[in-house]
Amino acid sequence: MALVKEAIKEAIKLIGYSFPKAEKIVIKPNMCYYWDYSTGQTTDPNFVAALIEILREEISPDIEISIIESDASAMKCKYAFKYLGYEKLAEEYNVNLINLSEVESEQVKVKVKDENFEFLLPKIIKNSDLRINVPKMKYMAFTKISCALKNIFGCNPYPKKFKYHRRLNETIVALNKIMPFELCILDGIIVYGSMTSKLGLVMASEDAVAMDAAAATIMGVNPKSVGHIVLAEREGLGSASFMTRGASLDYFKDKFPKRKLSDRAIEFGYKLVCALGLDKRLV
Repeated sequence: MALVKEAIKEAIKLIGYSFPKAEKIVIKPNMCYYWDYSTGQTTDPNFVAALIEILREEISPDIEISIIESDASAMKCKYAFKYLGYEKLAEEYNVNLINLSEVESEQVKVKVKDENFEFLLPKIIKNSDLRINVPKMKYMAFTKISCALKNIFGCNPYPKKFKYHRRLNETIVALNKIMPFELCILDGIIVYGSMTSKLGLVMASEDAVAMDAAAATIMGVNPKSVGHIVLAEREGLGSASFMTRGASLDYFKDKFPKRKLSDRAIEFGYKLVCALGLDKRLV
């Protein structure tokens, strides 16, 4: 974990970020399902543990830290926290595990593309002094990629999230509008593309749009073809233009296990099934 901790510190240093004074911090890892971190699908709890150590060293040993996630159509927090190693982390590091589907929220309205949306905003997110997004980088059938912006989709307390899949780009942007996270730190140590592979990447940014654009580029996807990246930039959430510091982006682009033609065919087939309204029948 020492090497990961140093890599996180270096990434934060490279963007010139200084931690603010804070008493309450929330961390949003990616816990999309019950696949553990070794698959490259979910955030490694050891990565989060290293981040917690840094926060207590840089801000205060007494800060209150909460790890947040919400129930989803096919994933329940009470199981994910246990199976993915976060119960053990919470006990060892004295942090809170919060199921956003079970805490107090308030109804908020937001406009995206001149359309009005309404969501529940968990008060623990609203009242935190610092919000840290710790995503993974993955391909996704509906949105081409999943990274920082998509990770905030998991902050929506409503558990039956499949209802948003037909308006997923707009939903992702709307949720990022009402729940702005100040810092994004990507866990790209192990990734999943065409297969699981060790990439060894830690990336930090204060701009989730820029992080997603960089992640897409590494994955071989044109950021301008990713609907929620384009829309987020139009809505003023950040910039898809980015400048890298540190290791070469090309190094990681060459190393990332890019998807094959067969993967794209499967993705297209799933999109077609969902477009026909059959997605609720899939398990």
